[in-house]
Amino acid sequence: MADALLTVRGITRRFGERTVLDAVDLDVVAGEAVGVVGPNGSGKSTLLRCIVGADQPDAGETLLSGQQLDERRAEVRRDLAVVMDDIDFFPDLSVVEHLDLVARAHGQRDAEDLVDAVLDEVGLMQVSGQLPSTLSSGQRRRLALASVFVRPRTLLVLDEPEQRLDVEGVAWLGEKLVAEKAAGRGIVLVSHDPDLVAKVCDRVVRLGDA
Repeated sequence: MADALLTVRGITRRFGERTVLDAVDLDVVAGEAVGVVGPNGSGKSTLLRCIVGADQPDAGETLLSGQQLDERRAEVRRDLAVVMDDIDFFPDLSVVEHLDLVARAHGQRDAEDLVDAVLDEVGLMQVSGQLPSTLSSGQRRRLALASVFVRPRTLLVLDEPEQRLDVEGVAWLGEKLVAEKAAGRGIVLVSHDPDLVAKVCDRVVRLGDA
């Protein structure tokens, strides 16, 4: 395998006497998408949270481009783009203001044009002046995805990004993630949608009894 963009070794996570993750290994190279699948409770979301540092594993390590993945490092914040279910939005900023702030905070050139293009792509242009709290659950999911696509990124870590999207939205997401791979980015994807996994992922890691 080519030099891995993401290297996960021996990730173990226990909750009390229950071992949810038992020495999980995972590699992702640039331009590759790896799917993580398994039944509910098999530890898929826990694995992603351990990978990105939102949860502390009991054992194991995660490397990004060969260096310890530590969110305190500027290059990790620059390269790692994450969509989890508990994403926070700026409550007092409109959709367009939120995306503009994300883009500018990451040093994107032509931030205004980029934000407009992504708003159009994700179908949020008509609600761009609204606060996130006024959006439907599907629109908030699109905003979470838009927050990824207005920033620089080399690795995307996505926990059920298709959740609450309609059929058209899931189809768009599949095409977008294929394009992200073509641009040389790596993807770790947890999904319960077998069609999305089949379309996007080059390999699949199965947890639990799946």
